[in-house]
Order: sequence, then C-alpha cells, then structure tokens
Amino acid sequence: MPNRLNQLLTQSGHPPLTPETAEKFSAYLTLLQKWNARTNLTAIRDEEGILSRHFLESILCAQALPKSVQTLLDFGSGAGFPGIPIALIRKDVTVTLAESQNKKAAFLREALRTLNLKATVHSDRAETLKQRFDCITLRAVDKMQQAVPAALQLLAPAGWLAILTTTEEVPNIQAQINTASSPIAWQPTQPLPAGTNRILLLGERTELPFNP
Repeated sequence: MPNRLNQLLTQSGHPPLTPETAEKFSAYLTLLQKWNARTNLTAIRDEEGILSRHFLESILCAQALPKSVQTLLDFGSGAGFPGIPIALIRKDVTVTLAESQNKKAAFLREALRTLNLKATVHSDRAETLKQRFDCITLRAVDKMQQAVPAALQLLAPAGWLAILTTTEEVPNIQAQINTASSPIAWQPTQPLPAGTNRILLLGERTELPFNP
C-alpha cells in the first residue's frame, strides 16, 4: 500500500511520503477496511478507490494549506477525511474532528488511538463548538447549503475555508458564501489531482464576521 500511495502522489506531481508517514496511512487503511466491513463509513470500499479518492485528495489538501494555519476544524469529518490525513501530514496543526454520528465518532477515536495522533474528536454537531479556528475543511458534507454558513460562524478573522468539492459545485458554494455577508478572497482552484473534476476551493476571510 505505501508504494502505491507514493506512486499516486508522484504521478500528481507531489513529493512522496516519508516511510514513517506512509506506514501510518497503511495502518489507517487497514482500520478503515476492518470497520467498513461491519458499518457504513464510506461508500468507496476498494483499496484503490480509498487511496486515490480519500487518501490522495486529503494529502493534497494538507499540502496546500497555508503555513499560518495552527488550528483546524474538519466539519462533518465522517471517516476522517481530510482531517486525519491533515493531522498526519501537518503535525504543526491542532486538528478537531467534528462528527455527530456515534459510530463514525467511535471510529475516529479508534483511528486517533491506533495512529497515536493528538487530534480531538467532537462527537456532536460542529455548531455547538465555541472555539474559532484558523481553517475549516468541508468535504462530502450532508446539506452543504446549511453547513457553509454554520462553518463561517466558527471561522476566525482572516481564517481559511478549504472546501473539497467538484468543479460543477463551485459557483453554488461561492454564491452561498457571498450571500452570507462574509467576504472570502478565493485562491485559484487546485485540482485533486489533475485530470479529475475534484478540486480544492481555498479562500481567506477578508474581514471580521458581522454579528448583529
């Protein structure tokens, strides 16, 4: 598995993982497949699909995050994408995984224990958090229309929003954010990886949130 994941990274023009980090991803894959056999964590269950969609996409997101990010919320973390790969790649970032479904939250706790990661699991709706974060990630979140405004409420001034989505969804997401009275300066979209319709939509909040 580590060789195939590094091959995918190299093919997409990115550096391979260190042997230690690659082994962590291998352990993550084993645990994910074990849990997926008895509970529905992800729709993609084959190894190649997990590597190319979940792992590669999340690693490319981690590598693209600004160096200034110190705290990150994975909003609706599910099986830990992209939050756990970010915690593995960016050890300088304090990661919080928000997941309200009990079975998925239990998996996240087990994954953090197995991988010896210091990230935190918030097993409730992200909206109940009081902290503000330097970066918030959203990927395959149910009811994205409601999730985006909720995420903006948790984003620090000058914080970053990182949305893993498709090229087709970008106009809808940007329109939702524009109507939320929270200006975001968007970076050029980044493919996840090249040759697919999956992209990283990364933007920085440009003014203080408005609280009437």
